[in-house]
Amino acid sequence: MRLPEEPEVPFQINIIPMIDVVFAILTFFIAATLVLNRTEGLPVSLPQASTTKTQTQNKVVVTLDAQGNIFLNRQPIALEQLEAQVRSLMSKEKQNIVVINADENVAHGKAIAVMDRIRNIEGVKMAIATKK
Repeated sequence: MRLPEEPEVPFQINIIPMIDVVFAILTFFIAATLVLNRTEGLPVSLPQASTTKTQTQNKVVVTLDAQGNIFLNRQPIALEQLEAQVRSLMSKEKQNIVVINADENVAHGKAIAVMDRIRNIEGVKMAIATKK
């Protein structure tokens, strides 16, 4: 007596789990890119300049907001402490460039005071951030 044969089901590759994994990886990279783009600095309105150049070195960022508050690498700092803190960062990380992000509405004297403190540091290069 012969047993009835079951019909053979053709093999199939189920790609739905693979699509889920690809979308999860894509979501991770999009989120990581957005986070990396936001860590540059505090939101200030930069002045326009036609001769801007992008700096590629590692840098220390000093930010002056519209109210005249000073931030060193996104941390609030007093003007009197600025020079010492920048010196310690420069020796620690072997960096020689300080970028100043000054809001276009900040008082001119406040920006000059910050620049004078930074100029007192030997071997430092100073750059002023602008937008194109």
